[in-house]
Amino acid sequence: MRYESGPMTIAARPGRRGPTPVPYPPLRQAEAAHPPFKIVSWNLLRRTGAAVDDVAALVAQEKPDLLLMQEATRAIGFLLDRIGGHYAWAPLPGRIHGLAMWSPKPWPAPPRVIALPSGALVHRVCQILDLGTFGVANVHLSHGQMLNRRQLRRIVAELPPRAAVLGDYNIVGPAMIPGFRDVGPRRPTHAMVEVLPLRLDRCLARGLICHAHAVLPRGPSDHRPIVVHLGPAPEAHAPARFKGMAAAVARLRRADGRGGGARRVPPG
Repeated sequence: MRYESGPMTIAARPGRRGPTPVPYPPLRQAEAAHPPFKIVSWNLLRRTGAAVDDVAALVAQEKPDLLLMQEATRAIGFLLDRIGGHYAWAPLPGRIHGLAMWSPKPWPAPPRVIALPSGALVHRVCQILDLGTFGVANVHLSHGQMLNRRQLRRIVAELPPRAAVLGDYNIVGPAMIPGFRDVGPRRPTHAMVEVLPLRLDRCLARGLICHAHAVLPRGPSDHRPIVVHLGPAPEAHAPARFKGMAAAVARLRRADGRGGGARRVPPG
């Protein structure tokens, strides 16, 4: 994996340092002071699709807080020379392409790369970025409809309570991942053989609200970019298993209080 912030290293491009990484925060009431976080995801179509100039134009047009890319080749790394920022590339094993992330600001820590259950031909990986307030997974899943759902289950097991999974799912029909909601745009993002429209590029989220979303023009790729604006969900929208844990703790405390009163010894 490459993690860069300039032509060479992070130190080559001075700037404000990111926050110190902290443990995953507990789910709590969302703060209105935090504006939605804008994420763009685009499958570039390796070699014959979107090039550095196309990606730079997309950034200039959309000004995302985070850009996720699938089928990114080594050449996409020259994006740093064009627009600066911070970049990480995770090629698929044995392939010329892989996953990539770009951000205009430093990250709290470099993205992690985890291996996924593999198909017969292509070994898949996933990029996971911890932003502090929530996590983001960048994915390009397999075409097998059972395998790609297994890969999703592997990914969500690595994510914090608040998280989003974006990218090329290659899934037809619902993903069916407990605790996650499909919050991205519902329009088709890919046309198989230029005929059958499919919604392959998606965003699943847990503990987050999508304030706005869109599908952008396709450009030179065979996929359309998607845009989502995400923010922490109020406690009422938190995953049920976390609310259930809080209720269980409250019941135990009440029971302990009642038991403590019964054990008191009367004065005298």
